[in-house]
Formats: sequence, C-alpha cells, structure tokens
Amino acid sequence: MKKYRMPRLNRRSFLAGTGAVAAGLTLPRFGHAAEEPVVNFYNWDTYIGETTLDDFQDATGIEVKMDLFADNDELFAKLKEGNPGYDLIVPTNDFTERMILAGMLQPLDHGMIPNFANVSEAFQDAEFDPKRKYSMPYMWGTMGIGYRKSRVDGVPDSWEWVFDSDKYAGRIAWLSESGTMMGIALKYLGYSLNATDPAEIAAAEALLIKQKPNLKVIAEDNGQDLLLSGEVDLAIEWNGDILQVQEEDDDLAYVVPKEGSLVWQDTLAIPTGAPHPENAHKLINYLLDAEAGAAIADFIQYATPNQAARELMDAAYRENPSIFPSDQTLAKCEAQIYAGEDRQRLINDAWTRIQAA
Repeated sequence: MKKYRMPRLNRRSFLAGTGAVAAGLTLPRFGHAAEEPVVNFYNWDTYIGETTLDDFQDATGIEVKMDLFADNDELFAKLKEGNPGYDLIVPTNDFTERMILAGMLQPLDHGMIPNFANVSEAFQDAEFDPKRKYSMPYMWGTMGIGYRKSRVDGVPDSWEWVFDSDKYAGRIAWLSESGTMMGIALKYLGYSLNATDPAEIAAAEALLIKQKPNLKVIAEDNGQDLLLSGEVDLAIEWNGDILQVQEEDDDLAYVVPKEGSLVWQDTLAIPTGAPHPENAHKLINYLLDAEAGAAIADFIQYATPNQAARELMDAAYRENPSIFPSDQTLAKCEAQIYAGEDRQRLINDAWTRIQAA
C-alpha cells in the first residue's frame, strides 16, 4: 500500500498533515450533532497517522485538538482529580482496568462504533474490560531494548545489559514509567512481571538502585531519539518507537530479551465527564476504519489489532518479527495487570526511592 511518511519530530511528535481525505472510509450515519464540532484528544507522542486528524476533520467537520502525555502515570495523574476536558484518551490495558474500577471511564455505545467489526476476534474481548464495555483496542506490542549495532558487542538479548552490568556505563537509557520498569526488572529476576510479594518488589528495587549509576538518563519516552542522536547506545523502549527511528538509521535494532518482557495493548476510551462524547465515538469509529487504521499502523509501526487494516498492509509490515513477535517470544511475555492500589503503592514508593537514589 501507499507509504505515509514525514520527517520525525522526535510511543510515540505530531505535525499536522496535508489534510488529504482518506478514500473509502466507513463512517456511521448520525443525526444532527448537538455538540460543538470538536474532540479533545489526549494521546501518546508519535502515536497517530501523518494526516489522520486532518482527514477526520475533512470527513466529518469535527476538529481534533490533541494534547500529548509521556506515560500512563502522567495520564492517570491528569484525570485522577477529575476530567479537565478530554473526550478521548489512550490508556494501556492495566491502566484501563484501573480507571474503570475508579469510575474514570464511561461505557461505550457500540451502536456508534460499527467499525468494531474490523477488529480481530482475538481483540474483541479483553480480561481487563469484558465485552469491551469501556474501551476499544488501538495498538499492541512489546517492550524491549533498542540498540546501536556498531557500538555494542553482539545482540543485547538479556535484560542484564541494562539492569546488571557496568559494561555500557553512561550509554544506557531507561524509561520513566514506574510499573513498566519495575515489571521488567522483576521479570529479569525470574519473578512474575505482576509480582505482589513485597520481598520480590524490594529485590527489583535494589537491582535498579544498584544499576542507576551506570545510566545516562531515565527518559520520558524519547529513548529512540537518544539512540538516533548517538547520546545512548542502549535504550529500554516500545518496539514501534525503535522501528520508527530504524527507518532513518539502519544501524539501530530492537530485541525482546530472552527472559521475556511486557506485551501491552493500548486502548481508546472516553473519560467520565467528556464534554463531547458523541464526537469521541465518531473519532473512535474513524480510527477503526480499515484504510485509516492501515495508514496509522504504517506510519507509527506498531501492531494493529484491526484485521481489516492489517490485510491492507504489505508483507514488510505483516511479517516483521519486531512488530508481530513469534509465538515462542510471546510465550515468555506477560501482560501487565492492575493488582490493586496496595500493590500500586509498593511500586510507586519503590520507584520514588529509585529516582532519588
């Protein structure tokens, strides 16, 4: 299919596209909208197609105003004390569940999202959101290590390279998201990524504190840019972010470590108190269109759960193991789950001490 590319600004920076209308979009037919023609969208950085939002406005007359967040912790904190005015957000699966239980998301009207039929059967239900009452699947993928091939000795196929070695001191970037970092540290130690035992969490904390002097930075979801600029040679990052910069520099690569990792799913959800919920439903439905979904996936290089969109993609996308890992790799990965506020406090407190160390 046609490639939709633009120069990168920095999971995920957005620059308005040309506004060309995407062809063949399947939009629902609504009555006259009482809402003002706007959607306030809170999204990850580099996590939308090149012209998607302009195309949506051309097709519907609804303007999208998009703010960016760096990680789920920031998203949750922003909405915890009440919705400041967002209509659509993109939480990851465990945070979706956490927000459902906290009453922070409103139920979806599936009748307003006919393009849900485009979604692969495997994603039409979810343990964290049974029957997709509150969320639609957007993208999925893995967490791993991005690296500069010419600057490291072999393939960094173990978390040891970034958690338990001084060989690349001053050339390592971690990610700023507390749950993700603690989870993969637990995984390296042989525990579940979702461990609740305080002793196991303490062991992961000790590991990270010991390794912290060897870091260059704890990055706010821009490890891929630090790799591209040569500021670091190893970065813990989302797979799609590394794939984006690989297109600019073929000396960069991505690997899921042998101990296993995080497999995640990002969702589209409408926060409680959204001022424009009908328009938010229209945008969700648009993002699940086959052609619109394919253009987004092609541009951001994450795995789409949209089967109709995937069928429009070329083999270079469909067969890329960095996008769609093998069953063997996925068997060693875990999805992050929400295990309650007590466990969350343990993780947050540990991460605060790690940052202060």
